[in-house]
Amino acid sequence: MRRSFEKVSSTVLRTFKSLLTADLLSSVSTFEDRMVRFFPNPYDDFKPGSSTVIDKDDITSQIHEHTNNISKRLHPSRKNVDGGLYVGITGVSYMFYYLSKNPLLSDNKAVYIQKSLEYLKPALESSAGDKTSFLLGDAGTYALATVLYKELGDEHSAEMLKIYKSLYSHYMNPKFLKCGGDEFFVGRAGYLAGILWMSRELKTAIFTNDELYKLCDMIVASGREYSTKHQSPCPLMYHYYNTEYLGAAHGVSFILQMLMSVPGYLRYNKSAAQDIKATAEYLASLQTEEGNWPCCMEEIGLTDHKLLHWCHGAAGTIYVMAKAYLIYKDQRFYDACVKSGEIVWRKGLLRKGPGICHGVGGNGYVFLLLHRLTGDEKYLHRAKMFADFMTTEEFIRDARLPDNPESLYEGSAGTVCFLADLLVPDKAEFPFQDVFSTYNF
Repeated sequence: MRRSFEKVSSTVLRTFKSLLTADLLSSVSTFEDRMVRFFPNPYDDFKPGSSTVIDKDDITSQIHEHTNNISKRLHPSRKNVDGGLYVGITGVSYMFYYLSKNPLLSDNKAVYIQKSLEYLKPALESSAGDKTSFLLGDAGTYALATVLYKELGDEHSAEMLKIYKSLYSHYMNPKFLKCGGDEFFVGRAGYLAGILWMSRELKTAIFTNDELYKLCDMIVASGREYSTKHQSPCPLMYHYYNTEYLGAAHGVSFILQMLMSVPGYLRYNKSAAQDIKATAEYLASLQTEEGNWPCCMEEIGLTDHKLLHWCHGAAGTIYVMAKAYLIYKDQRFYDACVKSGEIVWRKGLLRKGPGICHGVGGNGYVFLLLHRLTGDEKYLHRAKMFADFMTTEEFIRDARLPDNPESLYEGSAGTVCFLADLLVPDKAEFPFQDVFSTYNF
């Protein structure tokens, strides 16, 4: 619904702009950018020779304040299960588990583990949605339960893993989902992300290579079929509810990243590897001069691409560009990442709130990724500035309240993960999207 409204609004705005003089058009664009989508960035950029100091006591205090508020406002009950990892209590459970793994927060590890379990239990007693949906439904709950119970030494871990693995056959159906069965939220790429995440956390393989490669082959075959049928300009293309998204939430960028991340797959299937690389190159070619990406294929050719989020735009597409650079060592992918960082620095202080899907926290993660990728302290400075901005009176007063203000992707639970990663920037990772892990076990 929200995306449909934005598309209609964008069409109306373009029509309105066509009737304006150049001066008025400039004024409208400035108003739309600065007053509607983002706050002007008030900070000086990093100065060479200076150093960035992360006040760990202050960050830890912010984390405690956020987690206390989350515990008061979003209770671990069945009525709050809907939305799974994305906006339900399973996402809060993930946040507490993530905090428990942070070495600088180890004094509270036992409390975080217990709170994670507390928020997970209602989700195991009541379905979050479709059983096969990783981010919105039950698949993500089973993945988190597998890892959390293993951490606790609880025998239920094996039971949860068995349930997760039992879903595999659904994804191997070529007609798995009519709405688009390959993307992150409800499709095969999400299931694959869960496999990779669990394998890393458990330090053991979840499926055999043969099983993993068959799942990847299915994703590639689906992308080829759709691309051929719709005469796409790249060898792999996908849709979600008949829209060919490019970004991380529902689009080709997340799907490509997962295919690149499966150990050995690019060597195993040379034909698929060729199509994956060619599609990544095509995606890189769509980056605008300013540094952003179109939300979807139908927006290619438009001059304005305003969605600068993890879900749609450079703040999410940067992850596949970084993964492609690490694999292929091609400068164009590295340059795409750096260019993404520049537009996020200029226009990334979003008015939509603190979340990681379409908020300041998610855009701040861009700089933590770039800090790991480049080793440049400039990006740590930028990440710190984005964290600082979320504590300003201007942001607290004027930012929009998310629909799900305590959730992992829309609200403060995701912000907590971002703040926790500021404490250990060399290990920072966006949830379920670690670019740097090789996943070899």
